[in-house]
Amino acid sequence: MAFFQLGLRRTAAHISRVPVVCGPCLRQQLPARPASRVLKLVRAARRYTSTAAEAQTPLGSLSNSIAKSASSVAQTSAARSSGKTSSFPEVNDKAVGYWLIGSAVSVFGIVIWGGLTRLTESGLSITEWRPVTGSLPPMSDADWQSEFDKYRASPEYKLLNPHMDLAEFKKIYFMEWAHRLWGRVIGLSFVLPTIYFIARRRVTPRMAANLVGISGLIGFQGFIGWWMVKSGLKDDLFAPGSHPRVSQYRLTAHLATAFVCYGWMLLSGLGVLRTHRLLRDPEGAAKTFAALKSPTLRTLRGSVAALTVLIFTTVLSGALVAGLDAGLIYNEFPKMGTGYAPPKSELFDKFYCRKEDGSDLWWRNMLENPSLVQLDHRILATTTFTAVCVLFAYGRTGRIKAAMPRNVRKGVNGLMHLVLLQATLGITTLWYMVPIYLAAAHQAGALALLTGALVLGHRLRVPKATQALVRKALQNPHRIQAEAIGSKLVKKLTENKAV
Repeated sequence: MAFFQLGLRRTAAHISRVPVVCGPCLRQQLPARPASRVLKLVRAARRYTSTAAEAQTPLGSLSNSIAKSASSVAQTSAARSSGKTSSFPEVNDKAVGYWLIGSAVSVFGIVIWGGLTRLTESGLSITEWRPVTGSLPPMSDADWQSEFDKYRASPEYKLLNPHMDLAEFKKIYFMEWAHRLWGRVIGLSFVLPTIYFIARRRVTPRMAANLVGISGLIGFQGFIGWWMVKSGLKDDLFAPGSHPRVSQYRLTAHLATAFVCYGWMLLSGLGVLRTHRLLRDPEGAAKTFAALKSPTLRTLRGSVAALTVLIFTTVLSGALVAGLDAGLIYNEFPKMGTGYAPPKSELFDKFYCRKEDGSDLWWRNMLENPSLVQLDHRILATTTFTAVCVLFAYGRTGRIKAAMPRNVRKGVNGLMHLVLLQATLGITTLWYMVPIYLAAAHQAGALALLTGALVLGHRLRVPKATQALVRKALQNPHRIQAEAIGSKLVKKLTENKAV
């Protein structure tokens, strides 16, 4: 009996040591014990080792880049949703740049065609302003006869073309109609894409403002065109005793607006393309900006800006020459008659004064006297030619030449060639008494010379917005590349899914 009691005590002792757990306790999640500091260090070391090994492989680099891109996109989306950033992009779409350059080329073409319209004396053939219904030419004989009857009531027909028949009228009509139609096409092909690019947020806020401004200038240019034509349709709008022509003031305003519109389009387009080109190589862009900021090029930059203003002023004086037909007198160069300038009594003639006291003698003769207007144009053109030659010689000096980037040196050389061509065209146009095609080439040369100056100034300019973008690209060099890779992968996956 004592033996059995001893065995029972031993068995009870073993049973008491076995843990007894009920069913509900087994279904509960036990609280995790906090990891020690040593364990945390070991885990961090393992993560660092695996990340470094993965980043050494191309697949690891790609995954890290896409992860960084996704993180930046997520942060940008979160910031946009919170209203901290604008919905407009920081960089304009590259297609906007090409579209602006194409629009500038179209404006260049219409300037040349407008010169031909003026030289063939076709500008006054359409005597009405119909922006919408005037898009189509006369479609029947009755319509043609109606247009011809309206033209025969104009001063130009009565004084200059009384023997013109319907066939000759159709030629000058189509010249003016094509000029107006081209202007409508430029307006529509600019305004409609402007609305699209702004609505789709493919331009920066500053570029959006530029596009709206250019659109308004195109509409204003159409109004100036009709305002100019109107000056030649009524006897009381041009000087007594002169043959019917449009006002030289309105012609100058029309040409100046076209040149401003062209330059605005050109510089805006070049700026977009230049930004994309520089962002492809941020390090090279930083070096380019450092070279352009050199104090050595400060004088050159200011000289090019002043030269651009001088060229534009010379263009305006040439418009006054065209408006007064001043190129048909003194058809020799460099002299004007027996000397290098006409007599003072001819240059400042009281015939052009409108006030009895003669207080408007100087400015009236400078703007309305053909002899003085041609002399002014000669002086300005000679000054422009000399200034370009001096700029070319200045750019050939050792210190300046070494500091200039390659594209700037090419711009200076190109400007020198353009001014030589323009001077040759101007002199030959004067010698041969303003033939149509030489005069049109001279007008095209003026716009080409202004283009050369604008491009050269653009290459010397250091835009602050592009500088900021380059700095951002240098701080985060993988962002643009990762975004490009991510977009390509998404596109490829979408195509595979569609197949």
